[in-house]
Amino acid sequence: MTIQEYLQEIDRTIENGKYKADWDSLAQYPVPQWYREAKFGVFLHWGVFTVPEYFSEWYPRLMYYKGNPVYWHHRRKYGRDFDYRRFIPMFRAERFDADEWVRRVKTCGAKFMMPVGEHHDGFKLYASDLSEWNSVQMGPHRDILGELKAACEKQDMIFSTSSHRAEHFWFLNGGQTVGRPNETQEEAYRDFYGPCKNIHKYNNLHTLLRQEHGIEPTKAWLEDWLASSCELVDRYRPASLFFDWWVSYKAFRPYMKKFLAYYYNRSLEWGKTVCVYYKSDAVMYNCAIFDRERGQLEGVSPYIWQGETSTAYNAWSYCTTNRFKTPHTIICNLLDVISKNGCFVLNLGPRADGSFCEEELRILDALGAWTKRNGEGIWGTQPYKVFGEGKRQRGGSFHENLRYTPRDYRFTCKPGTVYAFALKPKGRSEFAIRTLADSMDLFHCVIKRVTLLGENVPLDFKQNKHALTVYTKDAVSEELPICFKIEVD
Repeated sequence: MTIQEYLQEIDRTIENGKYKADWDSLAQYPVPQWYREAKFGVFLHWGVFTVPEYFSEWYPRLMYYKGNPVYWHHRRKYGRDFDYRRFIPMFRAERFDADEWVRRVKTCGAKFMMPVGEHHDGFKLYASDLSEWNSVQMGPHRDILGELKAACEKQDMIFSTSSHRAEHFWFLNGGQTVGRPNETQEEAYRDFYGPCKNIHKYNNLHTLLRQEHGIEPTKAWLEDWLASSCELVDRYRPASLFFDWWVSYKAFRPYMKKFLAYYYNRSLEWGKTVCVYYKSDAVMYNCAIFDRERGQLEGVSPYIWQGETSTAYNAWSYCTTNRFKTPHTIICNLLDVISKNGCFVLNLGPRADGSFCEEELRILDALGAWTKRNGEGIWGTQPYKVFGEGKRQRGGSFHENLRYTPRDYRFTCKPGTVYAFALKPKGRSEFAIRTLADSMDLFHCVIKRVTLLGENVPLDFKQNKHALTVYTKDAVSEELPICFKIEVD
């Protein structure tokens, strides 16, 4: 279908469907039970932008920003006349194995997989009638999303995807002001490079930090975004769809309501329950799933939410310049999110050839061993009355709390059981948990037994008005968080 044909189909579907393009109607759509139970998913940033393996997935933008380190790196390595389009034939995905990807993700404990469908660069990893710039017609000549969905279904993994097309409206605009002719200025390649919308006379570090500020999407682009989003969900029927931040601009709101109504109505036809992840106020609260990038909440949310981060501190895609987090840091982040009624999503960045680097494989192996041992305290649980105790946590996006002390604990619970995760246990044999002191206001239960997950051996404990203190037989030698199972009457 063309964009105009899609727009007509969208209107027909909404007119004849249960869900309408207004917040009151959209708020009636339920949060999927599979998402409430998932707790942990994996994001995958992969595409043409992985070919240069430098800096981040923003390489295509920054290579046109004169004076930026990426600009100078690009000129030195590829030459001044090498445009971003020329990376497409180099994105061959020769080692990409969808079944192996899913197997790896599943063994680390994740319950759903969310590969990027289209990133800011505008290159789709799926078949599309709306753009020839996709992985089926170019590059690897493979339907990446189609292969991953089939592998997920084969291995009982939930399949989701993401669309970052909104940002493509301005993402390559550095090429308009770089001071030399390049393909972003040529109408012959407009479908690939996008409108390159810009309001700045010069692109430099100052305007980069303001990114899209002041740029307003046109009606044509909003319609393109709506049709593209609907084509993506129609073709692959994902269990969820992630949008990045630019859809929070007010101009998107009527189009976002139409998309949600369309997706929700389609899901009834498919016989499945879906969800959408959004940032900022792109969607009215409780009409979709709020997402916080590289950040946390300060306390337990009454509604389920999503916290996403990456294995690397500096990028979402694979780069030789990546600085990777430790498994301990990632697991503490996971526990912080789920203790606050969130679902944790960890991003992986495969190489351009489709393989994973050794650092990420080690992280996945460590996560797999840890979740196998401690899964009882994660899946099938709900948040406790309070999320935890310890160092004061700062909320907000891009404010990751990555340093924890021996006083930090996170809680989950089931009927008759409280799970207390000690985030920094190494070298200790005595664990004082103040939240679980004998208190009429917070914790006034009869403790039957305390054990350590993975061992099932009763531990000595003492409870008074100051704390519940648990004693292990020997000092803990493990670096990763441990979990006390506290059974109560």
